Amino acid sequence: MTTKTQDAWQPAPARPSLTEGEVHVWRVSLEQTPEVYEALWQTLSSDERARAERFRFEKDRTRFVVARGALRSILSRYVGLHPARLSFAYGAQGKPELAGLTTHSTLRFNLSHAGAAALCAVTEGREIGVDVEFIREDFASMEIAERFFSPREVAALQELPQQARTRAFFNCWTRKEAYIKALGEGLSCPLDSFAVSLAEEDAATLLWSAAGAGEVERWTMKSLAVGADYAAAVAVEGKAEPFRLWLWQS
Repeated sequence: MTTKTQDAWQPAPARPSLTEGEVHVWRVSLEQTPEVYEALWQTLSSDERARAERFRFEKDRTRFVVARGALRSILSRYVGLHPARLSFAYGAQGKPELAGLTTHSTLRFNLSHAGAAALCAVTEGREIGVDVEFIREDFASMEIAERFFSPREVAALQELPQQARTRAFFNCWTRKEAYIKALGEGLSCPLDSFAVSLAEEDAATLLWSAAGAGEVERWTMKSLAVGADYAAAVAVEGKAEPFRLWLWQS
């Protein structure tokens, strides 16, 4: 299943609610004032603070704190708890989920950040993954594509004119990553066991899976417009409609 890109990022409601089939994607700027940074730092758990302290560069540490703090802020709006009271459990491949809740136990979410941008995708009762990447022309080589993409994706990339390949490369990368994150299997899912669309004019789609046609039909993908320097996509289990695109503010 596919959906077209939409650019309608809207101011977020204070108390968002999810209807059946709905997906919310939140866009977060990781460049925040010192006051916002400090407020978000105060909501983090001890292990999140320890992770932040391990970053060598202050910019990376700051962006991690803002991303994790914003995630807590976003999820708190759905569950009605203070951000600092939220706790997380992690799957075998590190995928997080809310822990210790007697309600909202079916809330599913995923976080990705790159450069100065972060995305958080939220839905109810089915798996979801999101990915955003900063576009780097020096990284988008055919050598890397042949290493990480399926033969079908490599062939599609080679057919494109040279000037379209960098964007297509990152379209492919983010769509594959969003799908893998939704599965929660990490790199245990072979990267050549499925194929996604990648041309800029094509809607984000899971085109083929070694698991069969049923697996293709089981997922909805959507590309997300974050800015000229970024590529982004979300993958969600089942039919997803509508998508709500929110701008996060503290």
